Amino acid sequence: MFDKIVYISDKSANVKLRDDADITFNLMNLHVIFEDSEKKILGEVDDLEDNIVKIRFLGEIRDGRLIGGTLRKPTLDATCRVIKEEEIPLITGEDKYGNMLLGASPFYNDRPVFMDVNGFFSNHFAIFGNSGSGKSCGVSRIFQNMFEDERLFPYKSNIIMFDSSAEYYNAFKNLSSINSNYNYRFISTNEIDPYAEKLRIPIYLLNEQDLALLLNVTNHSQLPIIERMLKLARIFSQEEVDANAYKNHLIAKAIMAILYTNQTAPNKRNDIFSIIASCSTPEFNLESTIQGVGYTRKFRECFLIDQFGNFTESVLMTEYLNKFIKEEYDNYEPEGSVFYTLDTLEKALNFTLISEGWLRNENTYGDSVTIKVRLHSLIVGQNAKYFDYPSFINLEQFISSLLITNGRKFQFVNINLDDVDDTFAKVIVKIYSRLIFSFAKGLSNRASIPFHLIVEEAHRYIQNDTDTFLIGYNIFDRIAKEGRKYGVILGLITQRPVEMSDTVISQCSNFLIFKMNHPADVDYIKKMVPNISDEIVEKQKTLQAGTCLAFGMAFKIPLIVRLKMPDPAPKSGNCDVVKIWDGNGNKKAEPKNPEPETKVEIPKQQVNSPTFISNTPDGAGRIPTAVPDLNNKAPNMMEQVSTNIPEQNPVKQSEEQPSKFIDIPAMPANNTNEQVPQNKDLNPQPSQLNNNDVMHPYNSVQNYNANVDDGALNPESTYIPTNDTIVSIPGAQSFLNTETSLKPNITLGEQQPQIIIPAGQNISPNLMEGFGNIKVVTEDK
Repeated sequence: MFDKIVYISDKSANVKLRDDADITFNLMNLHVIFEDSEKKILGEVDDLEDNIVKIRFLGEIRDGRLIGGTLRKPTLDATCRVIKEEEIPLITGEDKYGNMLLGASPFYNDRPVFMDVNGFFSNHFAIFGNSGSGKSCGVSRIFQNMFEDERLFPYKSNIIMFDSSAEYYNAFKNLSSINSNYNYRFISTNEIDPYAEKLRIPIYLLNEQDLALLLNVTNHSQLPIIERMLKLARIFSQEEVDANAYKNHLIAKAIMAILYTNQTAPNKRNDIFSIIASCSTPEFNLESTIQGVGYTRKFRECFLIDQFGNFTESVLMTEYLNKFIKEEYDNYEPEGSVFYTLDTLEKALNFTLISEGWLRNENTYGDSVTIKVRLHSLIVGQNAKYFDYPSFINLEQFISSLLITNGRKFQFVNINLDDVDDTFAKVIVKIYSRLIFSFAKGLSNRASIPFHLIVEEAHRYIQNDTDTFLIGYNIFDRIAKEGRKYGVILGLITQRPVEMSDTVISQCSNFLIFKMNHPADVDYIKKMVPNISDEIVEKQKTLQAGTCLAFGMAFKIPLIVRLKMPDPAPKSGNCDVVKIWDGNGNKKAEPKNPEPETKVEIPKQQVNSPTFISNTPDGAGRIPTAVPDLNNKAPNMMEQVSTNIPEQNPVKQSEEQPSKFIDIPAMPANNTNEQVPQNKDLNPQPSQLNNNDVMHPYNSVQNYNANVDDGALNPESTYIPTNDTIVSIPGAQSFLNTETSLKPNITLGEQQPQIIIPAGQNISPNLMEGFGNIKVVTEDK
């Protein structure tokens, strides 16, 4: 088939076809071997023009193994041949221990494609693709293949998926049916989901950086406040220290600092009372009793102001404060973790703000109030329940409880985040990831417990945000750069890689790229993904749904792989609008004979008739129609729709609204004898009107009320169309002369109806001509 090599470049070679070559043979994407006395080079047919074939170099076959990439090139005298049957497993992988099934090769008659498990799951990987390209089904099939592999038996796997829409529950809920040792856990932010466990995170396991993200910190000046707040929260919750004594120490120092400022006495008193209002103890509140020499005073009474502008009991107050100030408390640092709640944090924040004087400083007042408001909003808001952990556990116990409960080992933990907004969901994902990464780093035997963090819709959570600027690092950037050596692996699933962190994408070693169309995403992949060529980028544009381009450390060369549909599949399909819309109950509707068109004869009207009925089209090609008699009730449109459903009851209005949208009851199938008129004309023709009906000359009338007894026409709002524009004349009753009876089919004499145009109205000349013989005058201002 192939003749001699005519040209060799750094990445490809041009080979001439033989004159007797079979032109019906499909050469595109065919793998070929360049062979000489020293080496074998694998290539792929990339282009064909006339009888010259362009072949791109892929790798070198050495000692029966395929090594990706080429350092050496074939010589001009090397022979070129089609790959042999026994050499195909070098490309598609072998069915052996350490490999697992991925899919099938469409170029080799659906031959199975195997990937290196260590090469794939020991490195970060990314799965890209448009919505509907097969990403979710592909992810489900990969993990289903993994658990179905009896030789692999991943009993000790720890796969934690952050599911943004609960679509993977259906794909893994029957995991134990594959093997009774496998278990699947479903944790959700949806509190009423009967199949899910409630998401709960101990607030006391969060560090300063976690709380900074949770409270949406934007300035560096807010970080010391959070750090001090956490310190006080731990001190207030420890048994080693008298929490009340420590609080009294903080209050006494804060009041003492205010007393020695140069403020006026009223301002000092206001600041002190503000401290007592936010941070009080039995010893420090407005009603506390202070013992003097032979007398007592209430706390509030000590701050009465004398005629000289001083506190009457300043000496007594100073002595009282000095009793509670203990210098050893200033340098005390709490050790270890203790149990506390969000309420404890709020109290600690209040003491932080008064003890350090942040609220009295103009430069820090805004930052202090912002944190105070956000923490309080979290406590009283809907998201507080996610941090309501019942008891104390340390980090190791928390991670263990996530994966092992009552002796059951969970290999797959699905954390559903569809019940919270993206901002809060991003914080939850970062907190879980930081806790898991901290646990893995603390293991004495490094990487002995691998964790795989699978992030669905990763572009929502892994972004180029301000974490690094504020707290010094981004947890996903850190895991991407350091997680591999600790056994924490990221699996990213996204349809918009351009919105993700550049650092994280650059650290991925394996890629499954489904079809992508957006030019920005395609260019981003070409720029950011390592070792990707223009040929690979062009290939993914023509992929079918469920087919991906796989390349990376787990594959010898880039391969196009068709993945089998998962069983069961995730709930990621499109809405079946045909089935939902079908009012025939999925039955084939009988074709109906079209009704013959009825030509309506419009009677000619006299020129001076106020009804202005004409069979002549207007400037827009429209024929004015008669105004319907609104006293004659029009048929219910829903009843007309119901009559088109054969052998169905009409839809009846329920007395109670369903609690959920999905609880819409099925349409009843029994027959009904009720006859509903069909195709009733909503606009009665002129022949159907009686002598008392008034026919309006224009196309649109709203709130039309005609009193036929006294002959007066009382429209609430009249709309007069001119060509393509509908002009609304407000206050029609103010300028329509109702003294003249406007009865149809009569010729008006000298007594003509008048239309008075209000002052300031701009009426076009074309509209004025349409009034005919009706007298039109303009009202004075």
